[in-house]
Amino acid sequence: MEQSRTEADEGRAWARDLALGLLATEVRAWYGLEPLGKVFWLYGVGASAVLGALYLMAMARGQTVVQEALLISFAAYTVWILVSVWRCADNSDWLWGMLARSLTVAWAGNAALVLSFQQIDLLTRALRG
Repeated sequence: MEQSRTEADEGRAWARDLALGLLATEVRAWYGLEPLGKVFWLYGVGASAVLGALYLMAMARGQTVVQEALLISFAAYTVWILVSVWRCADNSDWLWGMLARSLTVAWAGNAALVLSFQQIDLLTRALRG
């Protein structure tokens, strides 16, 4: 019993280390340790464009389940990117940091509206059959 517990602990530690290794940059961004430009443009603008394109493709194909999964993913991603950009703004000069934070506030409002309206649309279509 002790040996299997040790093996299980080692397995969990290995999985944790693998996840942290694969997501090291994202974890560093969450804590505000990455350059603002990288987080804002690559993870903010770039990744949201990819998610948006995937959502549009799912809409065009009528893939409601994929759309729902992407909305959930976009909501989680939005929380992460908003916190990351806000925290990483300290890694830039005052002007760029203030601009990034201002755009982050606007992004939060926009994301809330887009997520809400898209979710209402999916629910309406599901209820209609």
